[in-house]
Amino acid sequence: MDKNSIVEQIVTRLNADLELFFSAAKTAHAAATHAENQPDNKYDTLALESSYLAQGQANRAQEIRLAISVYKQLVLPEPGEPAGIGSLVTIEAADGSAKTLFIGPLAGGMKIEYQGTELMVITPTSPIGRELMGKDPGDSVEIRTGPRRIEYEIVEVQ
Repeated sequence: MDKNSIVEQIVTRLNADLELFFSAAKTAHAAATHAENQPDNKYDTLALESSYLAQGQANRAQEIRLAISVYKQLVLPEPGEPAGIGSLVTIEAADGSAKTLFIGPLAGGMKIEYQGTELMVITPTSPIGRELMGKDPGDSVEIRTGPRRIEYEIVEVQ
């Protein structure tokens, strides 16, 4: 798999998310400042709630801008290096189920499809990311999924 293409796809998704949050923040800001939404009494909180919503969406948009910037500057590891930021890691459970994970600096939890394979972006601060960092093919990791612990073998690190 071409990790540069994966990073491009992540940046494309982040840009789409940024546009969505920017649009939503503008809409919430317009609602917060619209003359019809000014409070009639102390219990009328529509404008205040809209302003909180606009601020939250603006904050999320800023986080996405940061993620885009970081991904554009990401230096991908060379083949043969242990799992780290920028690595594509395939893990397999004893029952044969496999997962392919991209260790990214930010935007954990994002799922993308690449060449017919679903990839999940994880970060080094996530439980699974902490387990994978520095590991090589053949190593085992134990991952908690709810109350269960599942042992995976690292099949491939790219």
